[in-house]
Amino acid sequence: MAVSLVTPLLGLPADAAPGLQRPRAEVGVRSHAPDDASTPGPEPLKLPDSALEPIDWNALGGWAADNHVAAFTTFLASCRPLLRTSLPQGRKRPMYLALMQVCRQALAAGRLSEMQARLFFERNFRPLHVTKLGDSAGFLTGYYEPIVDGSRFPTGIFKVPIYRRPPDLVPPLHSTGPGFPNRGQSLRRTPSGTLVPYYDRGEILDGALDGNHLEICWIKNEMDALVIQIQGSARIRLEDGAMLRINYDAHNGYPFVPIGRILIERNIIPRQQMSLERIHEWMRANPQSAEEVLRQNRSFVFFRIVGLSDDRVPIGAEGAPRDREAVGAQGVPLTPGRSIAVDNALHVYGTPFFIHANLPLTGEKRRVNFAHLMIAQDTGSAIVGPARADIFWGAGDRAGQLAGRVHHHGNFAMLVPRELDPVTAGARMPLPPQKPPPPAEANVRIRSPKSFTLLSHPAQLRRPMRDCAACKSADARLVAARSR
Repeated sequence: MAVSLVTPLLGLPADAAPGLQRPRAEVGVRSHAPDDASTPGPEPLKLPDSALEPIDWNALGGWAADNHVAAFTTFLASCRPLLRTSLPQGRKRPMYLALMQVCRQALAAGRLSEMQARLFFERNFRPLHVTKLGDSAGFLTGYYEPIVDGSRFPTGIFKVPIYRRPPDLVPPLHSTGPGFPNRGQSLRRTPSGTLVPYYDRGEILDGALDGNHLEICWIKNEMDALVIQIQGSARIRLEDGAMLRINYDAHNGYPFVPIGRILIERNIIPRQQMSLERIHEWMRANPQSAEEVLRQNRSFVFFRIVGLSDDRVPIGAEGAPRDREAVGAQGVPLTPGRSIAVDNALHVYGTPFFIHANLPLTGEKRRVNFAHLMIAQDTGSAIVGPARADIFWGAGDRAGQLAGRVHHHGNFAMLVPRELDPVTAGARMPLPPQKPPPPAEANVRIRSPKSFTLLSHPAQLRRPMRDCAACKSADARLVAARSR
């Protein structure tokens, strides 16, 4: 497999790391019924540690030139599960509730022309420039779906297993939501019922899982296995031509350690020469040392089968697979160049983002203008912050080259439904009632040294006001009463 740069593997700065161990969550669904009319409207939009600035559509460079039909189609893919998914009322964030209203309109709109699609976004959303507090821009990386050769059985060539989730693997304690979380300490339940840390990579390489019949398939080398674990999904081309599709299912709970960082720290490969090909070359030339380095990354990922098809069949032909792209954490097939992974602790799946950046998509040294409306449909353990995204580029070597080149800053405009728009919401907010003029003098009756009643004061002295003449008068008479 020839792939370009894979940022986490190379040990580049933390903010340049793509989505490690990306989860592919199952989503619970139900038939959607309209919300009760008495349900209160969404609360104001709140993003911690974030700066939000309303901007005009004409301030988005490249907005008019984008393909809004393609963006609308990707948005519709997110709307369907969003309207079917059942979430507890306490977990329905303001953005979630507001997106549901827009999604109903999108599904009712049907097929749109380019101009209609653009107007749909402009009439239903308002762009907000979003950054992390103290930053001037966001940060972008890329990811993709590797395609590697493999076998259903171990052979002299295919000897590295891809494992499914073990039955004794327990999710991190206090984890919530569907699917297996991609952060936190996973545990192992022993035969006695005791919970202990799960096996790390070294223990698994030494055979901790042997004999449990957890192998999905076998591939050629550990380097390919590591890349698959980083990307969170893969296509395995089997001997008979069938394509086995696998997705993230769980992890062993240890933090990821970039192999490139280890090789740089040990002065094996200079930082300026670091690349995936250099790592491949070194591992092929030093197999024993390579295994020792791999063991330093204790993190390990388990997978599940999501499809088995013959990708040689043309799209649309009889027997062709319905969806050929990887499935994101929202549970929908990802769209190359339109789907992004975001921090799902902050953002709701289905949220549109207009991203503008200069990216080296045609070569390492030449940058081109990238200005596209993207839809949040996935997440990753390294995707943290309000203006942080991992762009999905598709499957195969070419997609891997694009993904590897992207580790750049960019401008993020989050499209917020108008009912959450701070400008529109502020215009609808009722004004407070006019404050009545303060009375010239309050009528006070002293009942006892320990209690008193302010008869005509509007606040009834629940909290005396510092500049209120009536409050001052009452305080003076109370002091006089207590002194007698």
